[in-house]
Amino acid sequence: MPDLPTHCALPPDCRDGVVFGIDFGTKRIGLAVGQRISGTAAPLGTIRTGNSGEPWKSISAWVAEWHPALFVVGIAHRPSGDENPIVRSTREFCAHLAKRYRLPVLTVDETLSTAESRRQYRARSQRFRESFEQVKDEWAAQVILQTWLDEPSSQEHAKAETQT
Repeated sequence: MPDLPTHCALPPDCRDGVVFGIDFGTKRIGLAVGQRISGTAAPLGTIRTGNSGEPWKSISAWVAEWHPALFVVGIAHRPSGDENPIVRSTREFCAHLAKRYRLPVLTVDETLSTAESRRQYRARSQRFRESFEQVKDEWAAQVILQTWLDEPSSQEHAKAETQT
């Protein structure tokens, strides 16, 4: 796959809109929602990719409901800094996401997002009935999106995997 730009200026209509965070996996995809004005993200849901028409049926329903301005997808790296084997599938997913919805798709390093999401979940676990295993992907998506929202550079520039 050709190298894509590493930085891009955010289009004006993306600066204050709703943003989706995505934790991509071949069996499950976690989705989070946030906004740049408040700088906050929250878990939204988990898509089980084995279901007919998934993940696009669920993503399309959430896009229709929330009208995001852009997507932020986590890219997995090993502790050594090397890419995980899932990176190729994640990049293909990003390209398809951008083509299907005609929205910018930005990426952030998601190393340790599951560990951080587990820590956050346990800190708030008395408020939730589900086990962490049931919600770990959407919580990881929330950590991915919150990481991007917290980056000072997200206010003007972001790493771009695919841009329309």
